[in-house]
Amino acid sequence: MFDKILIANRGEIALRVIRACREMGIASVAVHSTADAGAMHVRMADEAICIGPPPSPKSYLSVPSIISACEVTGAQAIHPGYGFLSENAAFVQVVEDHGLTFIGPSAEHIRIMGDKITAKETMKALGVPCVPGSEGGVPDVATALTLADGIGYPVIVKATAGGGGRGMKVARSRSELERAFQTARAEAKAAFGNDEVYIEKYLTTPRHIEIQVFGDGEGRAVHLAERDCSLQRRHQKVLEEAPGPSISHEERARIGAVCAKAVAEIGYRGAGTIEFLYEDGEFYFIEMNTRLQVEHPVTEAIFGVDLVREQIRVAEGLPLSFTQDDLRINGHAIEVRINAEKLPDFAPSPGRISQYHAPGGLGVRIDSALFDGYVIPPYYDSLIGKLIVHGRDRTEALARLNRALGELIVDGVDTTIPLFRALLEEEDIHTGRYNIHWLEKWLERGTG
Repeated sequence: MFDKILIANRGEIALRVIRACREMGIASVAVHSTADAGAMHVRMADEAICIGPPPSPKSYLSVPSIISACEVTGAQAIHPGYGFLSENAAFVQVVEDHGLTFIGPSAEHIRIMGDKITAKETMKALGVPCVPGSEGGVPDVATALTLADGIGYPVIVKATAGGGGRGMKVARSRSELERAFQTARAEAKAAFGNDEVYIEKYLTTPRHIEIQVFGDGEGRAVHLAERDCSLQRRHQKVLEEAPGPSISHEERARIGAVCAKAVAEIGYRGAGTIEFLYEDGEFYFIEMNTRLQVEHPVTEAIFGVDLVREQIRVAEGLPLSFTQDDLRINGHAIEVRINAEKLPDFAPSPGRISQYHAPGGLGVRIDSALFDGYVIPPYYDSLIGKLIVHGRDRTEALARLNRALGELIVDGVDTTIPLFRALLEEEDIHTGRYNIHWLEKWLERGTG
């Protein structure tokens, strides 16, 4: 059993892991850059150690510094949170080579799912439904044109090593495909050092549905239903909810069983998310995230389970503390991501928090590392908090979200709080009639 865990991350997710450790009686070690010396995760951990200057490559992405911090503090395991090194197979291998435990899946599974073509081939072989498209990388425009003619337009060109919407271009006709292909390759090369791309059918009005899965590494796995993450801006999620308002009980059971079976068959260990585009009653696999998701609290809310605790248990070699039959959905939960950004352009807004007040009351949770006087540094992601609400049904959850947003005070910097207040005035949000393109179209109209 672990006596001490090092958290290789910062901000609210580092706090989230520290809290789970404390409840389990495990000591926690926070690492931090010099810019985060006064951060809340540093204050809350049992121990803290500085690992370098503010730029991420010199601190939070510095593998030697993180391994050294484990050796100095005696930490036996590393929790990566999300982002940074959480899906870096080489890092996992280094961790294991030093006799430490990585709280997450194996390097092999991270490597397989980190390459979109390999991930698609693997999932297809496991019986997971996939978007029609190329079987692998597409070498040139001529091949792309032939494939697109067979798939049917519109198509989307995607970087094999892509993420965050980079290296993705839509072509609605033959005349658009050559430019889309070349542009996607150039973006992929610049962003990832790998210009390989593939082609898929482009769905016009899909929803983004993701299935939370959890494996014990011994061939047993469960699913914890779905989250709807369709409200996105530039492929970045803004609001997430569970269960999905468009998914029936029968669809949930069907796709959940397929996903749980797939991760069980490969012996997957820990938390993972299988992401789909959903349109006209059909699910199409797009990728698997081999880590804890930013939006995991909505799943925790409707099932009453602690996913971080389960990650730690499984990494220790213990079985899951629940079975599939134990999991019953209770109510509805919604999460909104509060970013330090100035509307309407969403420009980063670092600076000093002059006043902070967190909302409370029944069914309200806020995961944030903010406090009065905290200085948001300009070096990292603009996410400063997640507001999560839970209600007996979706209507109650929306009402609770509206009330909680009214209580939330973050002064001193610009935030995206007004965006969510405006969204809650839209009928489509209350009826759940939206897809992955809805938010950007709404923003283009200047509604927000």
